[in-house]
Amino acid sequence: MFKTGQAVVYASYGVCMITAIEKRDFSGEDVEYYVLRPIGDQKNTFYVPTSNSALTEKMRSVFSRSEVEELISVMPDEGDIWIENESQRKEEYRRIINSGDRRELVKLIKTLYVRKQELEAQHKHLHSADERCLNDAENMLYDEFAYALDIPREEVVPYIKAHV
Repeated sequence: MFKTGQAVVYASYGVCMITAIEKRDFSGEDVEYYVLRPIGDQKNTFYVPTSNSALTEKMRSVFSRSEVEELISVMPDEGDIWIENESQRKEEYRRIINSGDRRELVKLIKTLYVRKQELEAQHKHLHSADERCLNDAENMLYDEFAYALDIPREEVVPYIKAHV
């Protein structure tokens, strides 16, 4: 069980703070909810029923500084996961994003970043679905890195480049 004041990553919404655990009546009965506020967007609030395992499984503790640093250190060794078939690629990349697996996200970002550079050298662009996946994966991972490293989001990529 998570606690009030704890930072978590929630699905693809990024780092959120659990501001409360409280009972609410949204559908005719009192249900206990985690009240989540995204770190970078105090206007939104998510209510996650504590008893709904399908939704609470989308919540995970934020990596520590040492865990982030270890993940950054293995980035150069991560392999390419490019899939030629567009529909299979889209499906697999969405699965990775939905899973929130940080190591898989690193592979995804690295693959799409390298592919994007190759295409730009040919004066071409990444497919729009691939671009969206790259942006989603970067947002998820870099927000968590910024939080764990206690640096602004815009300093994450320079930090990574300096440490690989």
